[in-house]
Amino acid sequence: MHRNSEYHYCPVCGGALQLRTIKRGEPNRLVCSGCHYVLYLDPKVVACVIVEIDGRIVLVRRGIPPGVGMWVIPGGYVDAGEAVQDAAAREAWEEVRLRVEITSLVGVYSYPGISAVIIVYEGRVTAGVPTAGDETQEARLFDPGEIPWNEIAFSSTADALRDYLRTRHPEVDLV
Repeated sequence: MHRNSEYHYCPVCGGALQLRTIKRGEPNRLVCSGCHYVLYLDPKVVACVIVEIDGRIVLVRRGIPPGVGMWVIPGGYVDAGEAVQDAAAREAWEEVRLRVEITSLVGVYSYPGISAVIIVYEGRVTAGVPTAGDETQEARLFDPGEIPWNEIAFSSTADALRDYLRTRHPEVDLV
């Protein structure tokens, strides 16, 4: 799904962008009327990490839109040139002041109409105490059976937590 109406001018030469078919069977693309540059609207990559401390899951209450006041696992956008695992570890530090070692992949999540691909890892704490960072209102530990499912900000967070709990805590009744 394109956000075509947001883009009017070519980032290369400043010419007008027009919606055109480049290859039959593919979506229409934004093409510069001057230099013929094709503007691909690729998804952003988000890296997240699920961390357990003494059998409890670390969640943070968001302090920024979207989902202000709702719960998520630590995560955020991957910077250009940054390894996804490094981004997940960095986000854990920024959002909850935990140094983590990435130990395994939980899953990769994408949804129709959402321009992000979310990659979720499991991480092991190497240092720090859960504390709210700049973009979070609160950091809290939840027993696996007490996750506030109706207050989770994103489908990807809920899906990743369910996938994680199915393998790590099969005794938990999932919503």
